[in-house]
Amino acid sequence: MPAAPGRWQRRRSLWVVLALVFVLVACGVPGVLLVGLVGDAAGRPAAGRADDPATAAGRRLGQRMTAQLDRQASALLGGDRAGFLAVAEPAARPALARRYAALRALRVTVWRPAAEGLPAAVAGRPGEWRLAVTVGYCFVVPGCTPGSVEIGTRWRLAGTEPRLVAVEESRAKPAGARPWEVSDLAVAVGKRTVVATTPAQRAKLPALLAQAEAAAAVADRYALAGTPPDRYLVFYAGRTEWQRWYGGGRPKWTAGYAVGVGGGHHDVVLNAQSLAPAGIDDLLRHELTHAASLPDRGYSDRSSWWLVEGLAEYAGADGQPVGRYEGLAEVRRLVHGGWNGRLDALAPADDAADDRVGGAYGVGYLAVRHLVDRYGEQRVLDFFRAVVHERRPVDVAAADVFGEPWSALHDDCVGYVRAVAG
Repeated sequence: MPAAPGRWQRRRSLWVVLALVFVLVACGVPGVLLVGLVGDAAGRPAAGRADDPATAAGRRLGQRMTAQLDRQASALLGGDRAGFLAVAEPAARPALARRYAALRALRVTVWRPAAEGLPAAVAGRPGEWRLAVTVGYCFVVPGCTPGSVEIGTRWRLAGTEPRLVAVEESRAKPAGARPWEVSDLAVAVGKRTVVATTPAQRAKLPALLAQAEAAAAVADRYALAGTPPDRYLVFYAGRTEWQRWYGGGRPKWTAGYAVGVGGGHHDVVLNAQSLAPAGIDDLLRHELTHAASLPDRGYSDRSSWWLVEGLAEYAGADGQPVGRYEGLAEVRRLVHGGWNGRLDALAPADDAADDRVGGAYGVGYLAVRHLVDRYGEQRVLDFFRAVVHERRPVDVAAADVFGEPWSALHDDCVGYVRAVAG
């Protein structure tokens, strides 16, 4: 049967993000809040070494910036909007006000920056200094392992007091600018998920939250880091936001993706422009399973793409019979259209046609489904952990987990795929 609109887009996009090496963080636009600098970068020289006069002056300036950022952080966490804006010059305040509102809507509970070096003069902007900062943050749950974002802040002195002029939009790969850095957000918070979109699409939040909560109950079963994520964070992007959030630039057939943001967290983004309502449930199960199952640093081995996406497809199918899997038509076209029969060469190219992409995801699903039917979910998850988390060679992992040579298992999986394709 034909795939639902956008069906295959969401899956390939995750691979794009992960294959870049999934560091998983990014940042955003003018006006960010920062908190206390730490360690030697905050204002003291290394043990046994005296600063030269220029470095000492830089450290003192950094300390004054730190004091401003400490005040801003306390205001953010305490719900003091005026105090949050007070450290910035008037021109920077509109962006800061938007940032403050978005972070408060997301229920920010932790905000911990650390300076990266000392302030540096900004070329072409006399009287301005730039301070690079990495911020650790949590939403909703105070005791989470923080995600992190790298930002650049610019400052100008008003007398002896540094004033925040702007926050540069981070271009860190693979994540890019995060939604709460660049957009107004409407937010709904559930027991397992947080769903956010733009105010223009606020009316969709109740249904999206209910669907995300149901998907989280499935995805939790595939958590491989010990416990499920404390919250799944899902962003529903309109046309403009899709091009900007997390750096944009996804293939045109992308309908959603999961991107790592540090601390074991993976944010999920859905493309409102390419999703049919009937496709949201399995899309959410698929992407939230990525968020639950992938290691903090993601994976970069193209040969394991079939396993990563196959597991997410298996979760997305949520126990339905193989004959009802909606990608079977694409699988048939791929199998009968020249596929070389190698799982490790299954990952589609960036410019692949929709049928090729859909067929690749379907083959991955069928291979994982066959392994589950033969060995059970737990042993397949052990195999996933060995290959994707521990990065053991697939033949070693197969021998250790299944007690079988991978060459035989591979051919068995491929034979199953061909049999289902008919």
